[in-house]
Amino acid sequence: MKISARNQLTGKVVEISEGQVNAKVVVDIGGGNKITSIISVESLKELELAIGSEVTAVIKSSSVMLMA
Repeated sequence: MKISARNQLTGKVVEISEGQVNAKVVVDIGGGNKITSIISVESLKELELAIGSEVTAVIKSSSVMLMA
C-alpha cells in the first residue's frame, strides 16, 4: 500500500478500551513512549486488533500545536 503521510510510528497494541461506538487503542512505540488512537469499534473488529497486535500509526495533520 502506498500512502502520502510520512509520519509513521510502528509499535504493539498494549491497551484497548472498547465503548459502544468508539475504541481507544494504546500503542507502545518504544523508548517508553505510547501513542493513543480513537477508532470506531467497527474498524477495531475489521482490523482484528488485539493486545500484542503489531500496527503502524499513520499521522497526517496540517498543523501540530505545542504548549510549554
